[in-house]
Amino acid sequence: MNSIMSALAEPNRLQIVELLRFGPRPVGDISERLRIRQPQVSKHLRVLSDAGLVEVQPLANLRIYKLRPQRFQELDAWLDSFRSMWDERFDRLDGYLNELQAQENKDSDKK
Repeated sequence: MNSIMSALAEPNRLQIVELLRFGPRPVGDISERLRIRQPQVSKHLRVLSDAGLVEVQPLANLRIYKLRPQRFQELDAWLDSFRSMWDERFDRLDGYLNELQAQENKDSDKK
């Protein structure tokens, strides 16, 4: 998980991932769309590849990059454990607030 988070922490790499959400792209297209020099894009893609977030498919003299859904599914499962925890906490808070409101209503009815 650390490699995924480290890879996505860099803004240019996150932009590359956002761009690849819409489909596979060659390095030159990524470079042009994000206005980053091609050697820099290649370095960022290597980090994303090492983290397992993208894969490359050679096509003639082009290198086409696309996202690897498996790693994003792992990230989603990890985040889901936090969602469950927060949902439980919000449910308890909601219950507590309802109890307070009911108590206030009882107190105001007595007056």
